Amino acid sequence: MRIGATIPNFKADSTKGPIEFYDWLGDSWCVLFSHPADFTPVCTTELGRIAVHKEHFEKRNVKVLAHSVDELKCHVDWVNDIKSYCPDIIGNFPYPIIADPDRRLAVQFGMLDEHDKDNPELAQTVRALFIISPDHRVRLTMHYPTSTGRNVDEILRVIDSLQLTDRLKVIATPANWTPGTKVMILPSVTEEDADKLFPNGIERVSMPSGQVYVRTTTDYE
Repeated sequence: MRIGATIPNFKADSTKGPIEFYDWLGDSWCVLFSHPADFTPVCTTELGRIAVHKEHFEKRNVKVLAHSVDELKCHVDWVNDIKSYCPDIIGNFPYPIIADPDRRLAVQFGMLDEHDKDNPELAQTVRALFIISPDHRVRLTMHYPTSTGRNVDEILRVIDSLQLTDRLKVIATPANWTPGTKVMILPSVTEEDADKLFPNGIERVSMPSGQVYVRTTTDYE
């Protein structure tokens, strides 16, 4: 699934009951992330930390959906392990894990080669993560090797960037941006329009080339 692609609707069993993706998503954003297998140590930390950050996702109108190729019963047992390992998870485990024992969804999402899906030695998905907007489009992808766990703060940061730049289509967020810090005004915005859009101040950076293309502002809240 590439950026801009439409996630097809799908049905799957999950730890929260059957899911039809479009109905389940509604008008929310979604973080859909995969795991090589149940009962694995790095995956356990990832699902636990995302569960602990439940409120951070909810306030951004983001639903979380985990994927693993094991059977549903394994998922249920694994959730109990995750809750035991992460005692700071409050209440019930907050999001579903979909079962994909035939690896159909793993292949459909490009997380696994179709030729390898029935080979138990090769049929482990990479750590893939998709951020999906309410119109079912893939807005961002991250792929990690099985040896490296994901950073929840970075997931939240890129969601903030995507939602901000959707709201203000004349800006982009620079490297290491966090909410409240400077954003970049797109080069396609004229100087006249930039002054109207950001009346509280623009910083223009002089470049050796003489071209003015680096313009920043904090006037976007």
